[in-house]
Amino acid sequence: MRKLLLLSMLGCFSVSAVFAQTDQAVDDRYLEDQFYIGMGFNFLLERPDGAVQRSLSYNLQGGFIKDIPLNVRRNFGLGLGLGYATNSYYTNIRADEAGEAITYEVVGTDAIVRSKLETHALELPLELRWRTSTPSEFKFWRIYAGAKLGYVFSGRSRLVLDEGTEGFANSDIQKWQYGLTLNFGYNTWNIHAYYALNPLLENAQIIGSGESIDMRVLRIGVIFYIL
Repeated sequence: MRKLLLLSMLGCFSVSAVFAQTDQAVDDRYLEDQFYIGMGFNFLLERPDGAVQRSLSYNLQGGFIKDIPLNVRRNFGLGLGLGYATNSYYTNIRADEAGEAITYEVVGTDAIVRSKLETHALELPLELRWRTSTPSEFKFWRIYAGAKLGYVFSGRSRLVLDEGTEGFANSDIQKWQYGLTLNFGYNTWNIHAYYALNPLLENAQIIGSGESIDMRVLRIGVIFYIL
């Protein structure tokens, strides 16, 4: 009885292995890297005179990208997706709301505890994708280059002082933000880079000097792909 049961189990395992190998062998329409999450650090370029970054200006992002292979091997193609991102920028630029106007001032780092600009955006990534994947290989190199268009649906300026916190919805933030992206790496760990092609703020100036605030974002971080 035990021998019969053992033979039956071995037979089941053998059949399952055959089907698994068969499925793997005929899986010539596989897709890769369709869900992503990432985190990074935001560098503000072209800052006004005297402006410095403080604390950790971070990025968190996640979303779905439709994988569209363009060749038989399916290692070259396009990616078109939809995602969400939140970004925080910490500087010594103080933003104040005066009626319908917003003023900006570069202040000493000892005059404030923290000045923060925060955004929440829907993003549309478009990628040209190359990788060394196969139907049976789950660890591979990838290089994904492209562009990203973002719509900022919420943006706030927040100022932390010794005596309390002030904040308001900031209408000077560019609603539409766009830039170039590059994601590359092997297996789990991949470097993410983003370079903004338009300023973070729209027609903003430093009060007094009249200097334009043309800060652009360079983002460096890591990105992880799932399925």
